[in-house]
Amino acid sequence: MTMKVFLPLIAAATFVSSTYRVVEARKSQLPVSQGQTVDAQVSQWKLFTAPDGRFTILMPGMPKRVTQTQKTFMGEINLEVFLGQPPKQEVAYVVAFNDFPHSYGQMTSSQEILNNAQEMALKTTQSNLIGARDIRSSNGHPGKEIKYINSGGKITLNRMYLAEGRLYQVMVITTKKQQKYLAKSIRGYLNSFNVVLQK
Repeated sequence: MTMKVFLPLIAAATFVSSTYRVVEARKSQLPVSQGQTVDAQVSQWKLFTAPDGRFTILMPGMPKRVTQTQKTFMGEINLEVFLGQPPKQEVAYVVAFNDFPHSYGQMTSSQEILNNAQEMALKTTQSNLIGARDIRSSNGHPGKEIKYINSGGKITLNRMYLAEGRLYQVMVITTKKQQKYLAKSIRGYLNSFNVVLQK
């Protein structure tokens, strides 16, 4: 596989890298002290449906939407990113996806795409892998969950799914300290992701 194939993945990872900085900037606003928990209810979690109706997920309020277009040898590929950041919490909830041409999906195995997505995420964010496992979406699409940490101590939990020619990346970016306090919210967020099958 050439690197050109994975330009959208690079863009997604680059966006995640910039999100690390946003999370870092909110650090000073965090009122959590040792032993204190963060109330997830304050964030007003709501079910969010993608504009094209192809996925749903619980988000802490209305996410910010960013669209980027990447040129590849396959033509232009659009990257869609949805970012949710609760106030006063050192965490970012991200969903990113890009579509692949049908011919590419036919030529490349889902495992190869997921493995390359993992490699690009680690390389672009300059992170070390903590753990990885194969998973499936609630309706059976192949996926992979990876956990990694960058040099600044930010931890990303990333669930990737390949469904109907589209690569989804469902991510939570936070710190080791905040991860403990937000464990229930993080688990609920990741488990709430659902691919909506096309009729």
